[in-house]
Amino acid sequence: MSIMDIIEKGKKQRKQKERKKTLQNAAIGAAIGVTVGAAAGVLLAPKAGKETRADITQAAKELPAKAKEIVDKTKEKVEEAKKAIAEKTNANVEADAQ
Repeated sequence: MSIMDIIEKGKKQRKQKERKKTLQNAAIGAAIGVTVGAAAGVLLAPKAGKETRADITQAAKELPAKAKEIVDKTKEKVEEAKKAIAEKTNANVEADAQ
C-alpha cells in the first residue's frame, strides 16, 4: 500500500464522518422546524382556549410521525447528494490518475 493510498483512505474516512454529521444536523434541524412550526401555528390561531388546547394535544400526537417523515426525506436527499459527490470524486480521482 503506497502513501497515496493511505492518504486517499484517510480522506474518504473524513468525508464519511462529515456526511454522517451533516445527516444528523439535517435531521435535528428538520425536527426542530416541525416542532416550532406546529407550535406557532397552534398558538397563533384565533381560537378559544379549549380548542387551542385540543389542537396542541392533537399536534403533539402527530409530531413524532411528522418528524420521522421529514427525517426520512432528509436522509433520502442526503444519500442522493452522497452518491453524487462520490461519483464526482471517483471521476476526479480517475482523471487525476491518468
